[in-house]
Amino acid sequence: MLPNTGRLAGCTVFITGASRGIGKAIALKAAKDGANIVIAAKTAQPHPKLLGTIYTAAEEIEAVGGKALPCIVDVRDEQQISAAVEKAIKKFGGIDILVNNASAISLTNTLDTPTKRLDLMMNVNTRGTYLASKACIPYLKKSKVAHILNISPPLNLNPVWFKQHCAYTIAKYGMSMYVLGMAEEFKGEIAVNALWPKTGHPLQPDFFLDEYPEAVSKKVESTGAVPEFKEEKLQLQPKPRSGAVEETFRIVKDSLSDDVVKATQAIYLFELSGEDGGTWFLDLKSKGGNVGYGEPSDQADVVMSMTTDDFVKMFSGKLKPTMAFMSGKLKIKGNMALAIKLEKLMNQMNARL
Repeated sequence: MLPNTGRLAGCTVFITGASRGIGKAIALKAAKDGANIVIAAKTAQPHPKLLGTIYTAAEEIEAVGGKALPCIVDVRDEQQISAAVEKAIKKFGGIDILVNNASAISLTNTLDTPTKRLDLMMNVNTRGTYLASKACIPYLKKSKVAHILNISPPLNLNPVWFKQHCAYTIAKYGMSMYVLGMAEEFKGEIAVNALWPKTGHPLQPDFFLDEYPEAVSKKVESTGAVPEFKEEKLQLQPKPRSGAVEETFRIVKDSLSDDVVKATQAIYLFELSGEDGGTWFLDLKSKGGNVGYGEPSDQADVVMSMTTDDFVKMFSGKLKPTMAFMSGKLKIKGNMALAIKLEKLMNQMNARL
């Protein structure tokens, strides 16, 4: 293999949470340039639901031309961070770039956020970023291309981004505030910036991005809704009339496959109000998948409540799930990560609805 001579060739990049997701994507991009990658992440053994470990990531990095150093690091543990930094210096001779990517998320309101989950977000997002930065800065100061990159959002003070998940927003904004502070503190020595991606296909604004700020504010003010859910047992209802909801589920059913089921592994329950409403389910756990009216045979992982009109708009791409959730039109109970997975399936539906 010919040596890589990209812009990052020979640079050492220390990335927290690099075993999967955005962290690994950044690692692979830098590796193609010929960079040395320190994979500082927790996953050493295969996870039953999440693909990738620090060792499989290392194999992928080396396959595209980079050099890898997998290190078991929980960013809440200062000693593990320090040990990984020492290994990086011993193996590669220095650190040129730090990417603070490790993060914890819980999109829950104040009363629904357990103290344990609050501590996790604060300790991983805010405290972990600070500890990793502090450990790497003495070595970054010696680099000619020193840079810290935090995967964190712009500091948007629109109340809509605090209302539904105050704790998570504050934990992520802590990372962004480090950018402001450290960029000024180490001006002329270390460049400090933040990166916050857009998501979806086609690209759409992620949380904290007011693409149309006035529209966001007006929609939230007009609804005044917060995510809350009734706990009583759902009652079976008479079969609804044929209409847009039934047609939407028919198209969803036609699009199901074993690959979709394997990639999702979740059961969704929809509580729809309005014409043709009622209780519907989308089973992406059973072989081949299934949809139907009423309750699923197994317990739902995610419950989504909204009007039938908004349901059809969301699956047809006319209403973005993020906007629906933040404005209170969509209420979610259950596993938020699995709720986000459903958005990928919605994107596949858009062209057919």
